[in-house]
Amino acid sequence: MTQTDATPKSVAKRAREMRDTLNRANYLYYIESAPELTDAEYDVLMRDLRELESQHPDLLTSDSPTQRVGAPPSSEFAEVVHPVPMLSLSNVFDEDGLRVWHKRTIDLAEVEAAAMVCELKIDGLAIAVTYRDGVLERAATRGDGVRGEDVTPNVRTIRSVPLKLTGDDVPPLIELRGEVYFPNTAFEAFNREREEAGLPTYANPRNSASGSLRQLDSTETARRPLAMFFYSFGYLEGGKSPTTQWEVLQSMRRWGLPVNPWARRVETIEDVAAAVKLAGEERPTLDYGIDGVVIKIDSLALQNLLGSVGRDPRWATAYKFPAEQARTRINRIHVNVGRTGNLTPWAELEPVNVGGVTVRRATLHNKDEIERKGFREGDSVIIQRAGDVIPQVVRVTDDNKRDSSSVPYVFPEVCPACGEPTLDTEEDAAIRCVNAECPALFVRLLEHFASRGAMDIEGLGERLAQDLARNSIVKRVSDLYELEDRLEQLSELEGMGEKKIANLLEGIEKSKAQPLSRLLFALGVNGVGSEAGEWLARHFRTMSGIQSATVEQLLEVDGIGPVTAQTVHEWMSLPVNVEMIGQLERAGLTLVDDSPEPPRDHPMRGLTFVVTGTLETMSRSDAESQIKALGAKASGSVSKKTAYLVAGASAGSKLQKAQELGVRVLSEDEFGRFLDGDAPPEDAEN
Repeated sequence: MTQTDATPKSVAKRAREMRDTLNRANYLYYIESAPELTDAEYDVLMRDLRELESQHPDLLTSDSPTQRVGAPPSSEFAEVVHPVPMLSLSNVFDEDGLRVWHKRTIDLAEVEAAAMVCELKIDGLAIAVTYRDGVLERAATRGDGVRGEDVTPNVRTIRSVPLKLTGDDVPPLIELRGEVYFPNTAFEAFNREREEAGLPTYANPRNSASGSLRQLDSTETARRPLAMFFYSFGYLEGGKSPTTQWEVLQSMRRWGLPVNPWARRVETIEDVAAAVKLAGEERPTLDYGIDGVVIKIDSLALQNLLGSVGRDPRWATAYKFPAEQARTRINRIHVNVGRTGNLTPWAELEPVNVGGVTVRRATLHNKDEIERKGFREGDSVIIQRAGDVIPQVVRVTDDNKRDSSSVPYVFPEVCPACGEPTLDTEEDAAIRCVNAECPALFVRLLEHFASRGAMDIEGLGERLAQDLARNSIVKRVSDLYELEDRLEQLSELEGMGEKKIANLLEGIEKSKAQPLSRLLFALGVNGVGSEAGEWLARHFRTMSGIQSATVEQLLEVDGIGPVTAQTVHEWMSLPVNVEMIGQLERAGLTLVDDSPEPPRDHPMRGLTFVVTGTLETMSRSDAESQIKALGAKASGSVSKKTAYLVAGASAGSKLQKAQELGVRVLSEDEFGRFLDGDAPPEDAEN
C-alpha cells in the first residue's frame, strides 16, 4: 500500500510541512543561533507530528525530527570500511616549523605561491557522515583511518547535524567529514548533574564526546548535548564537484550543515601566522576546545597533485598550540581508586579558568611524581591542559611560600576505600588495591565485567551498574549469577520492568559460555587485557592452574612481564578473590580453556604478525583469530619483533614502517598459503 493510498493527501502534506518547519527550526537554532520558534511552539509542533506519525505510521521518514530520540540498545557497532581513508595530520609547533612545511609544500607542487585555508582544530572526535539523495544514511567514526564503527543512531541524535540537506545542488551521494564535540558550558552543566546524582564526573569534553558517541544505547547519547562542525568532503558521486577547499566550506553551509564561522582564506604564510596568533588570543572565549589551527592548500587540484606520505596529507598540517597553563593553589590532595585498583592521586584546586574551562581538580600522576616535585597541600602551583589530556599539576611556583603547618604528603599504605593493604612493586610507579570487593573500584569493575569485549552482558550498562552497587544488590561480580534470587530488589530499581529484568537475566545466563580468556580479561586484573587473557588461558588451560602458578611460572608465558606476573599472583592469592572464583565456578562459568591446542609443527607457531589494510577474503579480526589459533601472536603495531606484516589493500603507515625495519611483507594470497602450512619463500617482499 502506497503512502497516498494509506492516508489522505492533505495529511501527508501536513506531515511534510511540519517536518520541514521543525528541521528549519533546528537549523536556525543550532547553526544560525537565530531561532524563529519559541520553545513552546517547537514542543507543540513536535508533539503534533509525533501524534500524526503514530496515527499514520506510513508517513514516518528517516529525516523526521521525531527520530532524533535514539534507538534501542545495540549489542555492538558494525565495522565500516571508509571508501576514502580518513587521513591524520602532520604537526608543527612554532612559526619556523610552519614556514618549513610551507616551503616544502610549495616546492613539491612546483608553484610560486598557493592560497590556503585556515580552520580551527576542534578538540573532538572525527566522524564521516554519508547522505544519499540528501538524507542522512550512515555515520562512522574515524577508527584507524581505514575502518571505523557505525554510530549512525547516535549521530542522528545530534541536533546540529541535519537529517536532510537543503538546496538544489546537493549531490546524489556524498560523504562529509567533521568533528563532534561537547560544548564547554554544556559539559560543565552535564558534570554538575552527574555529581548531584551521585555519578562519577567526566575528565574533559573531548573524552566525554567520544564516550557519548560510543554508547550502545543511543537514547543515552540523546541525553548529552553534543554538537558538530563539518570541514570537508570524503567523496561524492554525481553533482558538481567544487574546485577549492573554500568552495567546499561554502557548499556545506549552503546545504544547511554547521561549519565553523572562524575559517578564513589567506594568500601568504605571513597571513597564516597572523591567523594562528589570532586563534590563540580568541581561544579562551570559545565555547568549545581547540588545540590548534589546521592549514590546508586551497586548490583541490594541488591537493591531489601533492598526495600524502603514509597517512599524512602533504597539502595540510596542524599548528598545535602549547599547553595552556594557569596559576592556582592545591587545597587538598586526594586519592582515587580506579577499575584495575590503581591508586591515583589528584589535587583539589582553587577553581581557575584554563582554556575556557573552569578547572577544579587535576591529576598528580602517582606517588613518585608527588615526591619528586614536592607537592604539598597549600602550595601555589602551575597547572596545564594539553589537548585531550586531563588537567595536570606541572610544578610548584617559584614564589611559593609555606607556613609552619605545611608538611610533606604521605601516600596511604592501605586502600582509602576498603582498608586492605596495597601492592607496591619496585618495577612500576603504580600502587594498587587488589581487593576485588573494594567498593571504590567495584562499580567500574562491574561495568567492565559486563562490557562487550569481556562477558558481553546485554542490558548491564553504567546506570544499572551504579544502581546495583549503590543498593548493595551486587557486592562482587559473582553476585550477578545469583540475581534470580533478588528479583524483588531488582524490580524496585528505576526503569527495571519485567521485560528488562528478563533480558538482563538472559544476558547473564549467556555469559556463562564465554571462554576462560574473556573471563580473565573481565575480572579486571591490572595488566591483563584481552590478549594477556588469551596467553594465560592457552598456557595454563585452567583457572586453577593460573591460581596455583608462581611468579616464575607466570613469567614463562610469552608476553607476560614481571609487573603483570606479580600482580596476577597477588590477585589470585587474595582470599576474597579465591572465594569469588569459587562462586563463579559453582554458577557454571567456563573455567577451562577447551580451545584446540595449536599444532606444534605449524611454521607460524611462535611468530609475531601484524595485519593491515583491507583483506578481500576475510576481516582483519578473522585473520588475527586464525593467527592466534596456530600458536602465533597478532600484534597491533610493527616493531623489530614483528616477523611478518600481512598487507591488504590501502595499507598505510604500518606498511611503510615494516619496510623501514626490514620486516617481511606478505600479500593476502601468500598469507592464505602460510595458514595452510606452506611457509613463504625466503625472498618474500621485505
